Amino acid sequence: MRKFWSLRHLSLLAVLCMIPAVSHAQVAVSIRIGPPALPVYEQPPCPVEGYLWTPGYWAYGPAGYYWVPGVWVAPPRAGVLWTPGYWGFVGGVYAWHAGYWGPHVGFYGGINYGFGYGGVGFVGGRWDGGHFLYNTAVVHVNGAVVHNVYVDRTVVHENVVNHASFNGPGGINARPTAEERTAMHEQHFQPTNAQVAHRTAAGQDHSNWASENHGQPSHPAMNRVNQREMNQQNRIANGVRSGQMTPRETANVENREANINREVRNDRQANGGKLTSQERQQVNHQQNQASKKIYQDKHNDKTDKH
Repeated sequence: MRKFWSLRHLSLLAVLCMIPAVSHAQVAVSIRIGPPALPVYEQPPCPVEGYLWTPGYWAYGPAGYYWVPGVWVAPPRAGVLWTPGYWGFVGGVYAWHAGYWGPHVGFYGGINYGFGYGGVGFVGGRWDGGHFLYNTAVVHVNGAVVHNVYVDRTVVHENVVNHASFNGPGGINARPTAEERTAMHEQHFQPTNAQVAHRTAAGQDHSNWASENHGQPSHPAMNRVNQREMNQQNRIANGVRSGQMTPRETANVENREANINREVRNDRQANGGKLTSQERQQVNHQQNQASKKIYQDKHNDKTDKH
């Protein structure tokens, strides 16, 4: 993201200085139009043990606000937690404070992102050595693959939820706690490459644009970044490692996947960033065919003897 959208925003620097310095997260963009309210959505189950939840949020691009779906991601290292970014409103300006990884959760504007992020801290789980334990009272996990769980219902508060997506007048009036101020001085880590790619892809999908969905994105959350494509790639990689797929078979399915991805990009460009329902069906059909080919290649008589 750019720091400021135009030179006229330089005059707003004095106003931005009024925003409390509550984290080392960069004030990445400032505008005069507020973000839509947070949509209500269900959290998909955690697909991989060790993944952490990153809530969905409204980002801003050349076409205005767009929704970045909530997603489970791999943290950059064990022992760190995600502090979500937030919009802060002061002096007529909405400024974005980017999220970051750190040993403790810092100030995120008091925004109730849900699923453990109720406005202060995080109650969806904790680290125990190198393993993350999930509090299934507030987060969803795939019990077939995630076993490090516990239940703490004392953190659940049945209060009226404010879906405002920004801090300040007209939104959430919250100030950082002493613990959150301490967290701002700790070592922080930037969003991972997967998170950056996720945000970029979200901005390119017109169905995420607030101008198109009117604040109600059709896909507000997902299990993981590029979920189906990642599943296919993992299956191919497993076939290569096990010797079930020969180099020629691997090259064929990789080319098939590349062609599907290229077709999706071309269709989006031709349709203003969207896929028609017919194109979505076609992509699903092609992915299903690719999936069958991977299965056949892994279970035929051909193996890579190495």
